[in-house]
Amino acid sequence: MKYPIRLDKFLAHHTGLSRSQLRKALREQPVQVNGDVVKDQGMHIHREDKVVWMGDEFGEAGFSYIMMNKPAGYVSTDDASEHPSAIYLIDEPFVERLHCAGRLDLDSTGMLLITDDGSWSHRITSPKHQKAKVYEVTLADPVTEDHLDQLRKGILLRNEETETLPCEATLLDEQHVRLTIYEGRYHQVKRMFAALGNKVEALHRAQIGDIILDEDLEPGEWRYLTDEEVAVFSGNT
Repeated sequence: MKYPIRLDKFLAHHTGLSRSQLRKALREQPVQVNGDVVKDQGMHIHREDKVVWMGDEFGEAGFSYIMMNKPAGYVSTDDASEHPSAIYLIDEPFVERLHCAGRLDLDSTGMLLITDDGSWSHRITSPKHQKAKVYEVTLADPVTEDHLDQLRKGILLRNEETETLPCEATLLDEQHVRLTIYEGRYHQVKRMFAALGNKVEALHRAQIGDIILDEDLEPGEWRYLTDEEVAVFSGNT
C-alpha cells in the first residue's frame, strides 16, 4: 500500500475491522499519531508516523490482504470478460494492483482471498503446499456414503491421468455435502461429482487453510485480514 495513506485505511488493514466498525471503535478509543490524539479518520499518515491505538503500536501497512464473500455472477480474475470482476467490488484506489489467491467460478460463492503480495498468494495456490479448501456443496440428486467413500479415496476425473488426492467429505443431508480438498484442479469439485453421475447446483467456499469466511460479511462485502490471519500463509508454511 502506498504512502501517504488515510488513517482509517491503515487501521482497517491492521485490525480487520470494517470502516463502520472502525468509526464506532474510534469514538470510544481515540487513536494517537505521533503522540497526538487524532479525531480526523481521513487524515493522511506517512511511513515514518507512529500510530498507537488501544495500547498497540502499528507499523507500516505494506501489502494489502483482503477477504471477500464473493457473490454469484462475478468472476475472480481481472481479465477481459463479459462478466464483472469481484475485485472491482473493492472501493479502494489501489484495486488495480490486486489479484485473487485462488479462483471461484462465476456461479460459485464464498471466500476469496485477495492481495497484491505474489509470494503470499503462491503459498495458497501452489500444489506443493496442499492447502485445505472447504466447500459447502448442493447437489441435484441424493448422495450416499458410498459416493463419499469414492471421493475420500480419490477419483479419476475425465481427461485426467491421475486420481484426485484423498479428501474429507461429510454428508449434511442427502443433497448437501461439506467437502475439503487439498488441490485446485480446474472446476475440480463440479467434476468430482460429475464423475459420480451427479450435478453441483450450488458451490460455496467456507474456508481456506485456517482462515474461515467471516460470517458478518454479506455477499459482495469485504474486509482486510487481521495480522493473525495474514500470518497463516506467511513464512515457510
